[in-house]
Amino acid sequence: MKSAYRGRLAPSPTGHLHLEHARTFWAAQARARAAGGALVLRIEDLDGPRCRPEFTAAIFEDLRWFGFAWDEGPDVGGPHAPHVQSGRMEAYRAAFGRLRDAGRLFPCACSRRDIQQALSAPHAADDEPVYPGTCRPGSAPHRAQPTPRLSWRFRVPGGEAVSFADGWHGPQSFVAGRDFGDFVVWRHDGLPGYQLACVVDDAAMGITEVVRGADLLVSTARQLLLYRALGLAPPAFFHCPLLTDAAGVRLAKRHAALSLRALRRSGASPEALRAGWPDFTRR
Repeated sequence: MKSAYRGRLAPSPTGHLHLEHARTFWAAQARARAAGGALVLRIEDLDGPRCRPEFTAAIFEDLRWFGFAWDEGPDVGGPHAPHVQSGRMEAYRAAFGRLRDAGRLFPCACSRRDIQQALSAPHAADDEPVYPGTCRPGSAPHRAQPTPRLSWRFRVPGGEAVSFADGWHGPQSFVAGRDFGDFVVWRHDGLPGYQLACVVDDAAMGITEVVRGADLLVSTARQLLLYRALGLAPPAFFHCPLLTDAAGVRLAKRHAALSLRALRRSGASPEALRAGWPDFTRR
């Protein structure tokens, strides 16, 4: 019998899967199997025209070639909406409405360029700049409906330390308003932001541990605030260290030669690629 553990793989079909994706996903699968639990595959396809059907098809093919096997997902027993984000808009709208009605959100007309120009301090390249509060109102809640002209931001409790124990990196703490600012939960194009969609999906799918890359450590602080605001119990978190090249630069999709598809065509084997990876189940 399976345990109550539920992990997940959550690729986005905006390009071919990369070796870093494979290592992080392998850690997720290993931890789910070690716990005797279930592994869920979710397709995160809310990134507009960058998400393409051919990339979704490639995800299934590349994951299976590498040795992945999941218990639930859009291709287990045929495609179905619960594991594809574009089919879950009703759930995201409901969560947005709860946050809006509780006065936790405010509309924002700022573009990313506007925010960058308003800031004098630099920010980490892998994370969004701290919102300078340009559109942040006073205490009066905003209850208008989302529109294509505006995004909606979550009002963070400035100065509050959001702390959690990470399964790999240990104790973590980020200060709202300093390490991260008011963040987008509903985009100007009428779609939910990553933070909101991720929280809603992980809660609905009963995920007990989120395994992902260390570049999302700060995002965990944002998401913990959303879990609290929505009255949801958060999962545990395990952030894998990032793969880097010989110069110490993080590997990314721009390193096309390290896509799983290119590696397979070059004759690489999954076993050889996995050689030397840490045993993520021991920490």
